[in-house]
Amino acid sequence: MRTPSAHTLQIVVFALVASGFTNIYLTQPVLPVLQQEFGVSVAEAAWSISAVILGITLANIPFGLLADALPVRPIILLGGLMIAAAGLFTSTADALSWHVAGRFTQGLFIPALTTCLAAYLARVLPPDRLNVIMGSYVAATVLGGLGGRLLGGWIHPPLHWRYALVSAAALTIVSTVIAWWLLPREGKRVRPDHASRVGFLDLIRQWRVLRLVFSGMGSFFVFSSLFNYLPFRLAQPPFALSTNAITAVYLVYIMGIFIGPMAGKIANRWGSGSTLLAGAAVTFASVLLSALPWLSGVVAALLLLCAGFFTVHAASVGALNRALAHGHGRANALYVLFYYLGGWLGVSASGLAFQTWGWAGVMGVCVGMLAFPALAGWQLQREQESGN
Repeated sequence: MRTPSAHTLQIVVFALVASGFTNIYLTQPVLPVLQQEFGVSVAEAAWSISAVILGITLANIPFGLLADALPVRPIILLGGLMIAAAGLFTSTADALSWHVAGRFTQGLFIPALTTCLAAYLARVLPPDRLNVIMGSYVAATVLGGLGGRLLGGWIHPPLHWRYALVSAAALTIVSTVIAWWLLPREGKRVRPDHASRVGFLDLIRQWRVLRLVFSGMGSFFVFSSLFNYLPFRLAQPPFALSTNAITAVYLVYIMGIFIGPMAGKIANRWGSGSTLLAGAAVTFASVLLSALPWLSGVVAALLLLCAGFFTVHAASVGALNRALAHGHGRANALYVLFYYLGGWLGVSASGLAFQTWGWAGVMGVCVGMLAFPALAGWQLQREQESGN
């Protein structure tokens, strides 16, 4: 059994997860370019992103079950190669339908590099090393999302977005093969005891679980909506920004690297309920600020959006895992399922709202979805105050 150093393993995990997340948001900054090139509406162009998120949503639980039943390293290898192949196919698509099909296929296999990798790490690493490695995992999701946006709209010229897909495919192949070679092999499986066999239906019936799942869903709905339709808003008057300038605005996303760990510390001090309420309030403020006609106001709104979103996300996950004695694996798979479902719904519903009512429509649906983290936070706070 190969045992790479902790530093090497951190780099391998970081590269693999970052390459997976790079593919998700690659075309987000160039959605206006896709709209013009394919001759489609705003909502139809947005399927370049929502198709990936839908694929992740549908495949997350099946891949989670596969990770429990089969060795994970071959799954990671197959998943990475399929993501790269679908990316290369998408780079040659001459119609939106084929483009969306390729992006959807990428989404179907991204859980091999995320859900399966997390399950694998939990199985092969001792707790002290797992905590360190998972820090690299979380940071990679943030930088991978940012890197995809920069690759698609800045490093490659916007009109050369097809080359960005090729570059992302190459990065995915390299990181996948290196991971296959360096990740330690799995030992013998330990059969879970009867008490730990908690089914998905058992979890869904528990309101303490469901409210936190909905909290993550609602927060990612808002985050995906604002970031996905930002290029269309900033490309129009009074901003009229170029694609390169719009892409530069996405640099605020890097705040997530710092907010995630901070949110955990805040939750330990204030409690998860108060932290969720604070995160929802900050996110609400960001939605309101996004209506300002000044670029500085929009940048401030996005900074607050990142702060609020990552606070809600980290507090929801932490509270979910503390609420359970058994079934953590399935509970986290359920959370991720609803999390990406929220992202897909956000991109899809907000596209229709943007076409019908403009930016005010996007703001309206986002404010409504913030009721989920606010309700979860309020109930947790009441339980904390009552000592339950």
